Amino acid sequence: MDVAAALAALKAAGTAQNRKIYTRHGAPAPLFGVSFAVLRGMGKQLGIDHALARELWASGNTDARCLATLVGDPTRLDADVADAWATATRYHVLADLVAELVSRSPLAIDRMSQWVASTDEWVARCGWAVMSQLATKQPDVPDAAFTPYLTIIERRIHDAPNRAREAMNGALIAIGSRSAELAAPALAAARRIGPVEVDHGETGCQTFEAVSDIQKARAHAEGKAKPAAKAKPAAKAKPAAKAKAKATPTPTPTPTRRR
Repeated sequence: MDVAAALAALKAAGTAQNRKIYTRHGAPAPLFGVSFAVLRGMGKQLGIDHALARELWASGNTDARCLATLVGDPTRLDADVADAWATATRYHVLADLVAELVSRSPLAIDRMSQWVASTDEWVARCGWAVMSQLATKQPDVPDAAFTPYLTIIERRIHDAPNRAREAMNGALIAIGSRSAELAAPALAAARRIGPVEVDHGETGCQTFEAVSDIQKARAHAEGKAKPAAKAKPAAKAKPAAKAKAKATPTPTPTPTRRR
């Protein structure tokens, strides 16, 4: 599918109601208002197509840019494109999608460390969202790669821009949920940080509470790790009850017909 056909399909799938909802959540125009179920379905249908991803992004349409992150090839992503996409992002959902793509690329650690230091709200958001993705989905990354960031989050979170602050809180939860070794320092940092305030605009969204979310995640992980309880031995059969005066007759089995 070429970019013209992809844009036409996106336009046909958009709705006025979705445009209204997404605009309220901060999605910038132009956008068609395509549901994320449809976007992900299109992404699966199209498969990896990095050239198409770059053309979709260049269109400037928010839905097209979301689709671009779903068909982009993380192995072909270079630092210039990753930086350009992060810099152009001005919508938290799109920032998280960019981060998801980058987290699967060889650039992940480098871009994460560069972006979290940015003073730009959205670039920083991308960096912290990459960290969340790595902490949650990349077990090969050593725990030690995340430990230094707990101090940075604790020191900077309350002064960070709104959507970067939200992503820092998410990264803190992801780090603490990752392993028993990281849970203790992450919980200690979360308790010192206290409540994190995020302005979600005219939506019903709520900010995740780090301490309780980390505790729930670790309890769930530890519960799954416990070996299955040994089956209890079968109870001894109770002696047969005394037959009643008139026992129920046993049905006579139907004889098998010989061939």
